[in-house]
Amino acid sequence: MTQQPAAPPYPSVPPNHPQSTTALVLGILGLVLCGAIAPFAWNIGSQAVREIDASGGAWGGRSEANAGRIMGIVGTVLLALGFLAFIAFVVVFVVLGATSMTTIHTTHTHLVR
Repeated sequence: MTQQPAAPPYPSVPPNHPQSTTALVLGILGLVLCGAIAPFAWNIGSQAVREIDASGGAWGGRSEANAGRIMGIVGTVLLALGFLAFIAFVVVFVVLGATSMTTIHTTHTHLVR
């Protein structure tokens, strides 16, 4: 009786990069809780994706690292837009405040004369 050849072994799944989950968690936190964390997610995620790509299959977790990187980019853009909106609000407030003070001063001066 002939024995069938052994089936080829399944390829092993490489372990996740140590920073892939960190990038994902920071990306989620950067979007949900604190936008100041988002640039860190972008940086760590980008670095992890580069290292995973350069590892030749020794590291896994590219999708987690890339998701963290993308959420970091989105969170950073939202943070920048929020900062610009705050600056615009302050500028408008200062201009309107200065205009109001000029109007009050002009009206008061006109009434006094």
